[in-house]
Amino acid sequence: MISHFQWKELRNNLVRREWTISFFHKGQYITGIYHQNGTIAWNESLLTNDSKKELEPQIHELMLYHVYEEH
Repeated sequence: MISHFQWKELRNNLVRREWTISFFHKGQYITGIYHQNGTIAWNESLLTNDSKKELEPQIHELMLYHVYEEH
């Protein structure tokens, strides 16, 4: 379960949009950069591939709600 999800626009220009994201998952503080195409550059080297596969759809849904649905 993801808790305390936060996002902040990092870059918004004609070429690309990026947001910094942060949240807690299983007691671990996790950060990354969410790109406009839906990919995530994780800052945490301890995340396993299984954890990334579990988290990415959840993060995508949150970004769709918070960023794209608000405008």
